[in-house]
Amino acid sequence: MTTAIRNARPPMQYRRFGRTGLHLSCITLGGMRYVDGWSQPRDQVPTAMLDQCARMVDLAFKAGVNHIETAHGYGKSEHCYGQVLNDILKIPRDQYWLMTKGAPKTGEETRRLVDEQLRGLRTDHIDLYGWHGINTPDLLTTALAKGGPVETLLKLRDEGVIGHVGFSTHGRLELISRAILTGMFSFVNLHYYYFFQRHRGAVDLAGTQDMGVFIISPNDKGGQLFSPSAQLVADCAPLTPIQFNARWCLASPRVHTLSFGMTEPAHVSEMLGTFPAPCPADRSLLEIIHRLDGRLLDDPIAGWDGYELQDDPSGINIAEVLRFRRMLKCHGMETFGKYRYNMLEAKGHWFPGSFALPELVTKVEADKAPPGVDVRALLGEAHARLYRPKTPK
Repeated sequence: MTTAIRNARPPMQYRRFGRTGLHLSCITLGGMRYVDGWSQPRDQVPTAMLDQCARMVDLAFKAGVNHIETAHGYGKSEHCYGQVLNDILKIPRDQYWLMTKGAPKTGEETRRLVDEQLRGLRTDHIDLYGWHGINTPDLLTTALAKGGPVETLLKLRDEGVIGHVGFSTHGRLELISRAILTGMFSFVNLHYYYFFQRHRGAVDLAGTQDMGVFIISPNDKGGQLFSPSAQLVADCAPLTPIQFNARWCLASPRVHTLSFGMTEPAHVSEMLGTFPAPCPADRSLLEIIHRLDGRLLDDPIAGWDGYELQDDPSGINIAEVLRFRRMLKCHGMETFGKYRYNMLEAKGHWFPGSFALPELVTKVEADKAPPGVDVRALLGEAHARLYRPKTPK
């Protein structure tokens, strides 16, 4: 490597990924969304997937991206990258940083899994390894058990097989904060976007620990911004919603890189329109934020997110259901609301909670809502607008 930053090219920007010391591109090439990537067996990669991945790696690297993110849980992704990087494009290993993830439950399983991942990726080392999905207190306990997964990953780090150990999470703020404060991890992958600001405290806490902060799925889970409402397009102009959201995230110096699951050449061109990303926000970005914040005035209860009802006996994911309602009412984001709402009850601890069905809504502890807020009516409204009954197979 001849430069301090691998594959550096303008207008891409780069940030030090916390105490890892690695200078990552502010956009990471994610590995979850390539065509035909989920069938078995995982080691047999279709030609269409290889062709698409090779095209996107080539374009992304030429645009200055120097970091690839994948996971054992992403189907064929590791095997696809292993072939594309080493056999098809033949990119020298010292020209990019590589992150993968896994959720082994014991120390022995951890070594077996990492060995399997190294073979799939066709490499002898992994720069960044994340324990995948610290989403519940029990999973945090499992990950940190004596002689368990994280302890073993740290041994693999000392052996030179892994560069740095972190974790990914879809959990609550309190759980993320607990994991950060263990001091066991050098980076965290979490959700944090304009339309989901609840984890700001975790981003700030990670900053105090000099941890790398990686933003998961800003374009999809961040609002399906590739299918925006006409209102959102107008409010984000002259940026696209994807470019706005990326600039909003990067306006914090404690955010280092965002994962973009780019699958078409146009995605790379749009991504480059993010830069230069001002930090802190400049006047043009603040004007867009002001327009979007102003839309909240269209809903008199938009300032209340229902977070204090997260352990409600109804089992409804009240905070998230109200968030989807707010995005629909204030920003016209019906497509995202239907997409995300109907993932409830299907993803386990990755996205917990029940639908706001009438028989469950009656169990909601409505007295915990602010005076004058009929939370049961709000939940019923959201369910009526967003729920799509499953079609029998």
